[in-house]
Amino acid sequence: MFKTIRADVRSVLERDPAARNALEVLLCYPGLHAIWSHRISHKLWKRGNKLFARWISQITRNLTGVEIHPGATIGHNLFIDHGMGVVIGETAEIGDNVTIYHGVTLGGTSLHKVKRHPTIEDHVVIGAGAKVLGAITIGANSRVGANAVVVKSAPPDSIVVGVPGQILVREHTLHTPDEKVDLEHGSLPDTIGETLAALIAHVEALEKRVNGGHDHGPALHAPNQGIWHWTDFSI
Repeated sequence: MFKTIRADVRSVLERDPAARNALEVLLCYPGLHAIWSHRISHKLWKRGNKLFARWISQITRNLTGVEIHPGATIGHNLFIDHGMGVVIGETAEIGDNVTIYHGVTLGGTSLHKVKRHPTIEDHVVIGAGAKVLGAITIGANSRVGANAVVVKSAPPDSIVVGVPGQILVREHTLHTPDEKVDLEHGSLPDTIGETLAALIAHVEALEKRVNGGHDHGPALHAPNQGIWHWTDFSI
């Protein structure tokens, strides 16, 4: 038990620059308290004492703002940062060294009593406010952007952004045990913006061909160094 607690505290110190020492982590991290409570309720759930397990889960929810169903399966070194508003459903499965930020939902999409919540593999980072819905799998070493709505499975080493979530393959992946967890969940591609920019460039080229090689200005309004200006805006 003490070995597990030390590992949990160490994972917080490694992944949260605001954490200054072990005592602060023990006393002031509701996500950690929710995980410890879940371990107790999960054991009770497995032993058939489901009502008591759910009661412990609800007490923990009121105290921490984190709701983890006692039926959920959670691996080693899960870190729930801030914690408020996190919901993890009954059939959710979470691997090792996963990081979850506040407002994340691992939700179900079926009324049937089957596997209906996501499976999150090892070393995944889920940004604030993201919703991962249904019996889908987020592959190992992936990153889910803030406020993404993920409704289909993502392969390992991928990034998921947008609504609904768009899946991109990552160039740099986390594969070595001694490499730090990738917490750059704000460094995300703009799939719609890049597609729109390519479309604008293509239309401009077509306009130039139609006009005999003459350039009559952009066919569509385009951003200037990534910033859209409202003056004479049209698209």
